[in-house]
Amino acid sequence: MTRAINFSAGPAALPLPALQQAKEELLDWNSVGASVMEISHRSREFMDLAQQTETDLRELLTIPQDYSVLFVQGGAQTQFSMVPLNLLSDKNEADYIDTGYWSQLAIKEARRYAEVNVAASAEANGFTDIPRRDSWQLNPDAAYVHYTPNETITGVEFHWIPDVGEVPLVADMSSTILSRPLDVGRYGLIYAGAQKNIGPAGITVVIVRHDLLGRTSKSAPKLFDYQQQTKAGSMMNTVPTFNWYMVSLVLKWLKQQGGLSRMGEVNQRKARTLYECIDESGGFYRNRIAKKCRSWMNVTFDLGDSGVESVFLEESERAGLIGLKGHRAVGGMRASIYNAMPQSGVDVLVNFMQDFQARHG
Repeated sequence: MTRAINFSAGPAALPLPALQQAKEELLDWNSVGASVMEISHRSREFMDLAQQTETDLRELLTIPQDYSVLFVQGGAQTQFSMVPLNLLSDKNEADYIDTGYWSQLAIKEARRYAEVNVAASAEANGFTDIPRRDSWQLNPDAAYVHYTPNETITGVEFHWIPDVGEVPLVADMSSTILSRPLDVGRYGLIYAGAQKNIGPAGITVVIVRHDLLGRTSKSAPKLFDYQQQTKAGSMMNTVPTFNWYMVSLVLKWLKQQGGLSRMGEVNQRKARTLYECIDESGGFYRNRIAKKCRSWMNVTFDLGDSGVESVFLEESERAGLIGLKGHRAVGGMRASIYNAMPQSGVDVLVNFMQDFQARHG
């Protein structure tokens, strides 16, 4: 079987060595005589795997000891509710930064629980840039400040960590976590859906500072309580064992690649290769994002002619390049080049783009 070069935004490509190991262990994991999907999440073997997974994640991200690491279900969108339910405490106000589609969904959900102050918005520039930090209208009494470091749909990314003073900083890092080193200590809480850089869809990582635990609203379901999840080791209910297992394989693969410093170098080079192809096309391909905040993970572009774009998609799929169609909200093309996408895959895409331009330009 020939595998396609997969540029899907999520669920996204997984590292091939992790998939191959999962294939080999599917029927008999760890010599227990059964699949990891078929054994108790409270068995000694699985508890050891769960602990090692947390240890590996802590090592990769250099997570301080005064932070809990949780593996929960529901995807990042569940965190749109869990964050205000856990962090508002006796306050009723929270600051949000609006940089696009996912920021706006987080804002909409938070308004069910809090008075949301949109402290800055990129709507005026069509979400092609990030508002300057000195333009933000932050509320010093806010319970937290929430932002989305990488907007997958338009391809806008923060390449800096906002300074918000003593107010806890909260980040939806679903599409950028593990792509480079990160100063976790600058954040009060980080959450990330797994299906881009961590593992398969169905499990979400939450990293929360201990002093923010115990503030949960009394109306919150118990499974939404970070403090109770911490005490239970993320095992308040039956966990998605296969997803957790796949996360463990991906983290081991990342360590084998040299960790996040090495991944950061690789990811920056991949993005530079693709953006250079777009910029040097003489306008045949167009990226509309301000250069200072172009995403390393989601490279968006259009061809200016919807008819040509449909041909581009047809021919690229025949060439074994899949997942390039842009999100329905913005159209165009999107190449998601997360950790599992090798430089060679980006090179094949660039060669195809150059050949396509020569034939259709």
